[in-house]
Amino acid sequence: MIQKRLEVTGCKYLISSMEMMTKHLQKVVTELNQQRIKEMLEHIVNARAIFVMGAGRSGLVGRAFAMRLMHLGFTAYVVGESTTPAVTKEDVVVAISGSGQTISMANLGKTTKEIGAKLITITSNEDSALGKISDTVVKIAGRTKEDAGEYVERHLKGEFAYLTPLGTSFETSATVFLDGIIAELIHITGASEEDLKSRHNKLE
Repeated sequence: MIQKRLEVTGCKYLISSMEMMTKHLQKVVTELNQQRIKEMLEHIVNARAIFVMGAGRSGLVGRAFAMRLMHLGFTAYVVGESTTPAVTKEDVVVAISGSGQTISMANLGKTTKEIGAKLITITSNEDSALGKISDTVVKIAGRTKEDAGEYVERHLKGEFAYLTPLGTSFETSATVFLDGIIAELIHITGASEEDLKSRHNKLE
């Protein structure tokens, strides 16, 4: 079957999408609860091990965070991997979920609390199933009403594309936030870039 050849006319949607995300990130920064972030950092540095979990693209965000924790010398695991050990009450579980309602994540959150481990949730919905049972909740705003309004305005102008589809706003913001957490941990631990490099995978 002959497929229709698609025409590339430019990259205005790429630029607009990046501009929208930059604006959204600036808003997220102003709304961060620094006391809760301090609690999150205290839980992490005092844990025996840190377990990170998330579904779908949020899971990929979690994997990147777990890798950086490992580079810093923390004992970090991704929930669901075949080599991940059991969680104990001396551990911390970091859940990443935009909605906070994903059934698998909510069930794992309940199990975490039954074990007695600390549960940190990064979400857009503080009143979610995960948020309500967490020891610490860090709110990272997803796509807001303002973002939706901007989409309607673009639609009226004939610009039909969603510039931040599905959970993109939350996932991108969560990635940047967790990189910021790593920056704080580098300062707290006194680690150097050489320390991180020494733990980087040499078999790539």
